[in-house]
Amino acid sequence: MTTRLADRLHLERHRRFVGRIAERELFQTMLETGVPVLHVYGPGGVGKTTLLKEFAYQAAQAQRQALYLDAHNLEATPESFLQALARSMELGGQSPLEQLNAEPGRHVILIDTYEALVPLDDWLRDTFLPQLPEHSLVVFAGRNPPTAHWRTDSGWQGLIEVVSLRNLSPEESRTFLTQRLVPTAQHRAVLEFTHGHPLALSLVADVFAQRQDTDFRPDTEPNVVKTLLENFIDQVPSLDCRRALEVCVLVHLTTEGLLAEMLAIPDARPLFEWLRGLSFVESGPFGLFPHDLAREVLSADLRWRNRDRYIELHARARTYYSNQLQQTAGVAQQGVLFDYIYLHRDNPIVRPCFEWQRSRLLTDSARAGDWPLLLEMVERFEGSASARLAEHWFTRQPHSVLVFRDHAQQPVGFLMLVALHEASAADIEADPATAIAWQYLQAQAPLRAGEGATYFRFWMAAETYHSVSPVQSLILTSTIRHYLMTPGLAFSFLPCRRPEHWARMFAYADIQRIEAVDFTVGDERYGVYGHDWRTVPPTAWLALLAQREISQAPQTTPVQKPPLVVLSAQDFTTAIRTALRDYARPDQLKHNPLVRSRLVAERLTTENLDPVAILQSQIQEAAALLQASPRDRKAYRALHYTYLEPLATQEAVAEQLDLPFSTFRRHLTTAVNRLREILWQRELQQGS
Repeated sequence: MTTRLADRLHLERHRRFVGRIAERELFQTMLETGVPVLHVYGPGGVGKTTLLKEFAYQAAQAQRQALYLDAHNLEATPESFLQALARSMELGGQSPLEQLNAEPGRHVILIDTYEALVPLDDWLRDTFLPQLPEHSLVVFAGRNPPTAHWRTDSGWQGLIEVVSLRNLSPEESRTFLTQRLVPTAQHRAVLEFTHGHPLALSLVADVFAQRQDTDFRPDTEPNVVKTLLENFIDQVPSLDCRRALEVCVLVHLTTEGLLAEMLAIPDARPLFEWLRGLSFVESGPFGLFPHDLAREVLSADLRWRNRDRYIELHARARTYYSNQLQQTAGVAQQGVLFDYIYLHRDNPIVRPCFEWQRSRLLTDSARAGDWPLLLEMVERFEGSASARLAEHWFTRQPHSVLVFRDHAQQPVGFLMLVALHEASAADIEADPATAIAWQYLQAQAPLRAGEGATYFRFWMAAETYHSVSPVQSLILTSTIRHYLMTPGLAFSFLPCRRPEHWARMFAYADIQRIEAVDFTVGDERYGVYGHDWRTVPPTAWLALLAQREISQAPQTTPVQKPPLVVLSAQDFTTAIRTALRDYARPDQLKHNPLVRSRLVAERLTTENLDPVAILQSQIQEAAALLQASPRDRKAYRALHYTYLEPLATQEAVAEQLDLPFSTFRRHLTTAVNRLREILWQRELQQGS
C-alpha cells in the first residue's frame, strides 16, 4: 500500500505536538461517547489550528475521516460552506449531507477561524447541524466563545463542550523549546516574554534556528513583535479604539471610569464594550485586562511607535491613581495602590520583585489568637532571640501589627510597624535594631515636633519569608501605603537578612542602604535600608519613580535640585531671622540654609531654578498673610519697613510708623515670630 506524503505530514505534526493533554483527552472521549459539538476558542496564535491538526490525527487513529475547513477561504453563506465541505469530501455533484448520512459516524468536521462565519452561526446551529447523523462530531475553533444562543438553547446546552484554549504551561513550554533545540540557558528569557504563547514560542525558536549563539531580547527582534502584533489585531476600527487599547495595555485593570478619565471623554461605554469583545482581552471582577503576551507586545509597540503618547498616558494614569488613593480606604485603597505600582512592571529591576497579580488576601489587624502563630513564624525564620524581641514589641505596640489572612482567615504573613517616636527609651534600648536606629536619628536626622519615624521591624510570609510571593508583594505594597498615607512621617527603616538581594530594587525606589544601623540578633546579621521623607517627601518620591520608569524616553532638562537639609525648629528660626536680615542682598541670601530646605526645593521647576528668588517669594507670601489679617496688620508694617522695603535705621521705621521705639520693637518681634510660624508649617507640610 502506497503511503501518501499527507500521511507523513500528519505523523510529523503529531510527533512535534506538545501539551494540550486535557483537550486531547476530551476530544477522545467525545469520539467515543458521541457528544456532537466541541467549541474551542482563544486569541490569535494560541494554537487553535495546531490543535485541530492533532484532532485530525486522533480521528484517523480512530478510523474516522477528518474534514478540515478554514473559514478564511469561505464566504459566509450556506452555499459556499456546503461547496467547501463537498470539496473536502472529494465529492462531485453529490450533496455532502447525503454522503454524511450514508456513512454515519465515519466523519469528523473541523472548522477553523470560526469567527469569520459569525453570519452563518444561526444557520449552522439550527439548520445544518440537526441534519447530520446522530454520532457526528463537529469542532469549531475561533477567537470568540459561543454566542448566547448556544448557551440559552436548552437542547444544545447538553450537546456542546466549550474549551477556552490557554497558553502552554512553563513545563510544556520548556519541552517545546528543547524539542526545537533552543539553548537551555535562554529558556527563562524566552518564557518571560512569551508566557507560553505557542506562536511566540515558535517565532523565537525560528530566531535560534538561524542564530544559535544569540541572547534573546524582544526589543532586538522587531519581526517577532510585528508578527505577533498582526496576530492579535488585524485592524483597529478607529483612532478612539486605538487609544482605548493603548490604555488597556498600560494599566493593570481597565474600568469605564478609568477609561473615561484617561481619554478625557464623558462616556467611555462604547469603547469599553469594544475592548471587552476582543479575543485577547478578559473580564475579571475588577475590570478588563489583556492576555500577558498581548500586553507585552502591544505595550512594546506603543513605546517604540509613539513614545510621547506612552509618557502622556503614564502621567494620566498616575494622576488618576493618586486621586483614587485620596478617595478610598481599606481593601479598595490597597487595590488602587497595587494598580499604581503596576505601572512599573516593565522596569527590569522592579519586575522580578513582585507578584504582578492583585492579591485576594485580607489585610487585618492582629487578633488575640494570632500571637502564637506570628511568634512561631519569627522563630522558624529568624531564631528564638528574634522571637523574644518580636514578643517584646507585640506586647508594647500590638496595634502596629498588620496581619495578612487567607480565605480561611488564617495568618499567612505579617508586618510589624514599630512607631519609634511613641516608644519609651527603655523599649527602644531593649532591641539592638531600634536602639542603633534611634541613635542614628538623634545624631543625623533628629525628629522635630509633629514628626514620627517607623521601623518595619518584622516582615515575612509564613511559607516563603522574604522571598517573592503574593504575601511579600502585599507587604511591600503596605509599606508604600504607609509612606504615602502617614501624616508627619519623617523617617522609615526596613531590615533585610539578605540586603544585597534587595539592593537594586531599593536603589531604584530611592530607599537608601544605611550600613551604620545594621545590627545582629543571635547569629544573624541584618542590613538596613531607610529613607528621610523630609528630604524627598512622598509626592516628590512618586515623581522620581515615574521619571525612572520612563527614563528611556526623551526628557526635558531635569531640574537640578540641591541636596536638602532638615533643619531643627531652633535652626529654622535662626535661618528665618538671617533671611530677613539679608532679604534685599541676594549675594548673602544664597548662603542661607533655607535655600536647601523643602520650603524652597519643592518649588524648583524648569521655569524657576533660582532658590534665592523662591525664598524671597515664600517670605513675601507669608508677609502678605500678615497684612491681610487685621490682628497682624500693625506687625506687618513693622516687618515691611524693616526688612522688605527697609528704611535706613530701625529708629527711622519707628518714626515712619509714628510709634515709640519700644512699641515698634514689640510689633517687629511679633511679626517675625508669626512669619516664622507660617513658614515652619509650610516646611513641615511640604509633600505630605
